[in-house]
Parts: sequence; structure tokens; C-alpha cells
Amino acid sequence: MEQIKTIPITRVKNISKEEFVKNFYKPQRPVLIEELTRDWPAYEKWDIDYIQSLAGEQVVPLYNNEPTKGRKKSVVPAKKMKLYDYLEILKSQPTDLRMFFYNVLQKMPELTRDFSYPDIGLPFFKKLPVMFFGGKGSKVLAHYDMDLADLLHVHFHGHKRVILFAPEQAKHLYKVPFTVHNLEVIDMDNPDFNKYPALQLAEGISVNMKHGDALYMPSGYWHYITYLDGGFSITLRAFPRTVKKLGKLFSNLLFMRNFENLMRFTMGQQWVDYKEKRMVRRLNESYWRSAHDKG
Repeated sequence: MEQIKTIPITRVKNISKEEFVKNFYKPQRPVLIEELTRDWPAYEKWDIDYIQSLAGEQVVPLYNNEPTKGRKKSVVPAKKMKLYDYLEILKSQPTDLRMFFYNVLQKMPELTRDFSYPDIGLPFFKKLPVMFFGGKGSKVLAHYDMDLADLLHVHFHGHKRVILFAPEQAKHLYKVPFTVHNLEVIDMDNPDFNKYPALQLAEGISVNMKHGDALYMPSGYWHYITYLDGGFSITLRAFPRTVKKLGKLFSNLLFMRNFENLMRFTMGQQWVDYKEKRMVRRLNESYWRSAHDKG
């Protein structure tokens, strides 16, 4: 089975603020910190049963991997369900249903007593801790975060696999124009290099996460995620502070997303098909032209 090239992530047990800033934050290098959260109450308390005990009657939107078609907005939930019932599914069976960007301060503020913002040099935005949930076998499309935040992503309950790609790798990933993700029909675990040959040039960083692991993802890094068990994660964000990245952030939020939704509304599936086919054709032609020149 052909696979995308990857190297293992740098792993550390503990790290000082000075080491983190020098070796990872300033050079924008990912790292997995294994024992950063051992002092959090969440390390002992957080599992699906505990979250379920706090769920009450909350109803949440759930998403799957079905591409959004026609005139629908680019991100729409597949269904809504009581959080308690969804968590019961995660405990008992595989599912492709996922929940993302669950705002902890708004939806379950009692959880904020169970974690703290580590003093490692990241300028955290403390008003937006968000959680992500997924069932065994569910996958998160390869994408980067639209707000270009530096992310500290901490996993709980089970295991997940992450493949990271640096921002400059986007040119090999078949990024769909006016979105932050790659082509939805691509199977990143078993890529078709005949249809999508540029993927052969991509170089990722592989990460296997267990309960309590903290993954630092620098600004603009792509991530492709597979839940190996039903579980959940919390992400702490540090927004960009450079003029260039702030300009890109506002362009993403104010122009790109609204333009994409407008074009979907006015042209429907015709717009989606047009931009995707054009992107694939250009990228493949560029790949084969480069391969011919080297040959």
C-alpha cells in the first residue's frame, strides 16, 4: 500500500518555557509534550463518562465526512443529537460522527477548573478553549485552521493519530480554492498517486497521541486526524500577532469564507465542480512538467 511520506514528531517529557520558545515556538516547529498535563485535574478525571455526567439536556450539532453538495454552505451539520446520547455512541461503537469547536466557557464552564494554561511562552487567548469529539475510526479532513492560531491540542480518553504538514506543503496537498482543506475525495491513508501524483511530493510529520498528550501545532500547520478510539481533545489557542498573519486571518474570516458561501449559493454544485477540477488539472500538469524537466 502506497502512503504519503512522513517522519516521526519530536517528543519530549517536559519542557521549560525557555526551551519551548527557543526550539519550537520561534522556529515554528511542532512538538509532542508527554507530561505537560499530569498536574491537571483533567488528567485523572476526564473521560467520556465524566463529560457525559455533565451533559444534561444539551443538544449539539454533529458532522460527518460527507462532502457538502450544491447550494449548502461549506460547513453544515449532518444531524443534531443530545450530547449525552452522542457520548453513549462513542463509548459503544464506531461512528463517523464528530463534534468540533465545542465552546467550553459557554457550554460546560465547570470544566475550566480542571485545566490550566501552561506557562511555556504561548500568548494564549483564554476566552476560547474548545473541544473536539470523535468516534472510533472517524477521520478529520486534512486542513489548517482559518484563524491561523498556534494550537496546543491535548487529547483524552483513548488514542488518535495525527499527520501534520507545514504550510509550505499545501502546494502538494490538493488544497481546494477558497477553503482551508484539501480535496475531500482523497484518501490520505491510501492515496491514489495516479490520480493525484503531487501527493508523492508531500512530506508529513506523524504523531500518535494517548491520554494527556499535548501536541503543539504552529500557525498554519495542516492536520489530518484519525480517531483510533472514541475520544475527545481540548485545544488552547494563541492568535497570531504579526501584521502579515493578522491580515491573512481577517482575509480568511471576512472574505474567503463569505465568498465561498456566496458562490455556492448562486452557482451550486457547478461552482464546486469547476474549481476542484481546475485545481486538480493545474496541479497535475505542474507535477508532470516538473518531472519531465528533471528527467
